Amino acid sequence: MPEDHTRGTQPGAFTPQASVANNDYAIGQLVDAVTHSRYWPSTAIFIIEDDAQDGSDHVDARRTVGLVVSPYVKRGIVDSTFYSTSSFVRSMELLLGMPPMSQYDAAAMPLYASFGTEPVVTPFTVIPPEIDVNAKNTAKSYGAQQSMKMDFSDVDRAPMHALNEIIWKSIKGADVPMPPPVHRFRPLIDAGDSAADKD
Repeated sequence: MPEDHTRGTQPGAFTPQASVANNDYAIGQLVDAVTHSRYWPSTAIFIIEDDAQDGSDHVDARRTVGLVVSPYVKRGIVDSTFYSTSSFVRSMELLLGMPPMSQYDAAAMPLYASFGTEPVVTPFTVIPPEIDVNAKNTAKSYGAQQSMKMDFSDVDRAPMHALNEIIWKSIKGADVPMPPPVHRFRPLIDAGDSAADKD
């Protein structure tokens, strides 16, 4: 579901907020349908952004969101294990009884700490968006002219940094500077107390 890539502030296209909200609503509808079906007791849904788009983040610009939906996912815990996209692939392989496809998924940490042995089959009921998912950009939107020159014919064709800045300033305000991407060699356990935050 690539709508969360947005079309920047291209006039006539849905706003970044509307695009992301509609993308999330579609995922919610999918999860709602599956959890109310007969397949739910033996299902695991893995959801991850295809990449972090090098967007601004106080820990690491490559950090992204990953979700797992299953009756066997533990509730009420915090799993602070460092996972990667390959961790998701490896977890799916293990659930399906498949061997690793490469050295990357073979070496990846599966989501062991996130799964339990007792299923909780309570279904999920989708929450409708609380913003207007039909809102459109106008010619006066921040970055509209620049967005018109970008290639949105497929994901990842628009220039990453320029698109991120347009989205940031269209939401935060034209005068709010976008934080520079932070790239770390390894994840921080406590970003607030780490000396690496001073680099």
